[in-house]
Amino acid sequence: MAPILEMRGITKTFPGVKALDNVNLTVEQGEIHAICGENGAGKSTLMKVLSGVYPAGSYEGDIVYDGEVRSFRDIRDSEHVGIIIIHQELALVPLLSIAENIFLGNEISRGGVIDWNESFRRAEELLRQVGLSEPPTTLIKDMGVGKQQLVEIAKALSKKVRLLILDEPTASLNERDSQALLDLLLEFKRQGLTSIMISHKLNEISRVADSITVIRDGSTVSTLDCKAGVSEDQIIRDMVGRQLDDRYPPRHPKIGDVLFEVKNWNAYHHLNTQRQIVKDVSFNVRRGEIVGIAGLMGAGRTELAMSVFGRSYGRNVSGEALMGGRPVDVSTIPKAIAAGLAYVTEDRKQYGLLLDDDIRQNISLANLPGIAKGGVIDEDRERKVAEDYRSNLRIRSSDIFHKTLNLSGGNQQKVVLSKWLFSDPELLILDEPTRGIDVGAKFEIYSIIERLAGEGKGILMISSEMPELLGMCDRIYVMNEGRFVAELPRGEATQESIMRAIIRTAGRTAA
Repeated sequence: MAPILEMRGITKTFPGVKALDNVNLTVEQGEIHAICGENGAGKSTLMKVLSGVYPAGSYEGDIVYDGEVRSFRDIRDSEHVGIIIIHQELALVPLLSIAENIFLGNEISRGGVIDWNESFRRAEELLRQVGLSEPPTTLIKDMGVGKQQLVEIAKALSKKVRLLILDEPTASLNERDSQALLDLLLEFKRQGLTSIMISHKLNEISRVADSITVIRDGSTVSTLDCKAGVSEDQIIRDMVGRQLDDRYPPRHPKIGDVLFEVKNWNAYHHLNTQRQIVKDVSFNVRRGEIVGIAGLMGAGRTELAMSVFGRSYGRNVSGEALMGGRPVDVSTIPKAIAAGLAYVTEDRKQYGLLLDDDIRQNISLANLPGIAKGGVIDEDRERKVAEDYRSNLRIRSSDIFHKTLNLSGGNQQKVVLSKWLFSDPELLILDEPTRGIDVGAKFEIYSIIERLAGEGKGILMISSEMPELLGMCDRIYVMNEGRFVAELPRGEATQESIMRAIIRTAGRTAA
């Protein structure tokens, strides 16, 4: 059987940058084909060429689909022949219903008037196909991210998809939702649907993929047949161009006295003030120590971190914060920064960066007095600071005037870290510090964290990836339903012990 897709010699150039250089890709009928590579390798650019986001004429090479050379002028052209792409940033309208989102731009109508009865009936059919039981009138804003991802897939099915492209489909999902999505892809495969999946999660790729194409620095490095057996080490070696003997840097902690302490911390939902989100939490972080917070999605980890950092989340926040044994005022973000706290958000694009600004402006954002003279920005000082952080944290860019919007995820995260490091914090709170980042860039972020701890900083690290917490942390708190339910030293922390603590207390912590 002929391949459903061949991309031959694809080359795509942006001003000053060759994003793709003679890339070749072959996808067989009915397979799940994974594309791997570091951030900035060109994976998403290649899929945008395929789907018509970058139209014919803006790149070199050929797209052969169903045995014919195709020239897609826009995304509607590719959708017309059954190629549907679901981007990492979901393209749903929050204030519209499921049915309205599914048929947006392809409304079911009679005589120029939308046929709502048929729209709802057809939406229910599609929702059953993806395993959703929500009524089609449900607003998108009232659904979790995992279910929104399924709505996107239902939307693709409504367009008679034959080749489904998913860009980091599980990046924002918890483990249960991720497994459900992967099961759905396997079911679609049994039904004959072809899928291309971009992902950094090698365990997920190993579970579902039939073949893997690895891209490095805009070029095809290898295509691997999973039926013949492929190790994660082999994929990593092809991705980063070198052997990664360890996923995490060696940890030789020099842990000192208690640096930061929180006592009896409480916070309520920012809209529903009757709903308590953080319940009487106490914890501490010592100098030179990396402390993790583990827990399932919805446990209250991010809400705890944000409420401690200047009460940027929640109502009726109460409790005591101490730095070096002395009470500190963290009731506003400026006061929290002045007290020595920094918070690296889990959503760098929405809350961590000004995407339309350049690297230089973003790095100085949290500490403008540090680059000012007499209340006026010293541009020479600002450039010097930005250049130093760009060099020290190995931010890959043309220069410090590079827009952060155009950086890879790993380099964006390094800019966020630079911004907070320039504020010279004592305690750095890291919320999902490596979300959506490839294994090579992860190691660089881990090395930065290890170095900061070695300098005597305190690190509080929230992560949904248990191996990350186990590989990096000296001590782990386990959070469930708004409370800390266990504290595990490094030697006692395992995935099993963390899950036991969560399951043992599930349903009992609401009292």
